[in-house]
Amino acid sequence: MYDAIIIGAGPNGLSAAVALAQAGRSVLVLEASSTIGGGARTQELTLPGFYHDVCSAVHPLGISSPFLRTLPLEQYGLEWIQPEVALAHPLDDGSALLLRRSVAETARELGIDARAYECLMNPFQRHWDEITRAFLGPFRKELFFHPFLSASFGLEALRSTRNLVEHTFQGERARVLFAGLSAHSILPFERMMSAAAGLMLALAGHTYGWPVPRGGAQAITNALAAYLHAMGGEIQTGVSVQNIDELPPARAILCDVTPRQLVSIAGHRLPEHYTKSLARYRYGPGVFKVDYALDGPAPWQAQECLRAGTVHLGGSYEEIARSERMIWAGGPSERPYVLVAQQSLLDPTRAPQGKQTFWAYCHVPHGSPVDMTERIEAQIERFAPGFRERVLARSVLSAQDMERYNPNYIGGDINSGVLDIGQLFTRPVWRLDPYTTPLKKLFVCSASTPPGGGVHGLCGYYAAQAALRTVLA
Repeated sequence: MYDAIIIGAGPNGLSAAVALAQAGRSVLVLEASSTIGGGARTQELTLPGFYHDVCSAVHPLGISSPFLRTLPLEQYGLEWIQPEVALAHPLDDGSALLLRRSVAETARELGIDARAYECLMNPFQRHWDEITRAFLGPFRKELFFHPFLSASFGLEALRSTRNLVEHTFQGERARVLFAGLSAHSILPFERMMSAAAGLMLALAGHTYGWPVPRGGAQAITNALAAYLHAMGGEIQTGVSVQNIDELPPARAILCDVTPRQLVSIAGHRLPEHYTKSLARYRYGPGVFKVDYALDGPAPWQAQECLRAGTVHLGGSYEEIARSERMIWAGGPSERPYVLVAQQSLLDPTRAPQGKQTFWAYCHVPHGSPVDMTERIEAQIERFAPGFRERVLARSVLSAQDMERYNPNYIGGDINSGVLDIGQLFTRPVWRLDPYTTPLKKLFVCSASTPPGGGVHGLCGYYAAQAALRTVLA
């Protein structure tokens, strides 16, 4: 008998397995796909020798994760590469805003709002580690270890993006920079708590940077798997679990799946009130992604963009706000906010000499079948004229394709559920310990639990702690 079986070998499933193995428990991980990694995989999607991150690409929450930072993953091949500039946001006048490691240097480019930006970021940046321990996870006692810090950050994070920028910044430059950061939330800017993503990502960038792993996101997965194997853990691929009753004997079962799959594989063992609550879980908008093989770097009009690992494309604050609002109204934007990663500028292992990989996606309505390739490329051409002439090949994934690639991405939702005030600490349902279920041996360890999406492993770590406190004590 195993102490624990984990269903799903994404970052959270592997993190749960590692945390349990560290505690001396026997662990088996089962993965339906032929390869492990979930949202952290790297593949030759376009041409031979071009290695593209299929989903996650840049990892500010990975390098700053309170759990992953404690693991000796560098001994198992993980190497972080820091760009000179974390983020560039080009503007229509040919210039670009830059998110630098230094708060002061970032603020200097924001004109009239330089002081306001420093006043917003500095108090929290100095206490980033305390903030991550308190807020990246379930509602727990760490929130009260630093009551004034927790209260002040919580009040800012609860605000809508529109409320924060209109009451904090006077000029367009700071508003645009913060808009690009907040749009990672995939929430309308008018919605409460949409500012949280902007704050978290900016602070992570100022504290730990926005790095990429050498060799691709797969390197994070491979390092977690190698460490797990070193501790005696087992991984089996090509095993699709349709019913938890078919699993080998185990004291605990941890599921790196969303509520919909949990009902499918375990609903017959769960009480009706719980399955009904799972059925009410809300999935959010999807993404449309294009990977490019390029015959050279993107020809950015603002040359500063070549110093950044990540580029946000969206023009003005109102344009980005309109784009994100439209996807919730059911219509994809004609001028979408586009997120770009340029991993091969930092990591030459990603592409043949002289060539480049280029990663881009935009948000779309849930399950949208609309092909956004032309709209994405129009936005890139807007800031990098001549981009299309450098394209050697493309790989396109619609929101529907994303779900086929990873069943946890329901409707293309890469956060495995809406991350708003109603589904932050209470995902997937309201329980004092959200990782537990009414079935004592069954736990949820996916991004459908706190703190949600991102390659940080914390959902898996906290689920493992719940299992260790109860059935594996």
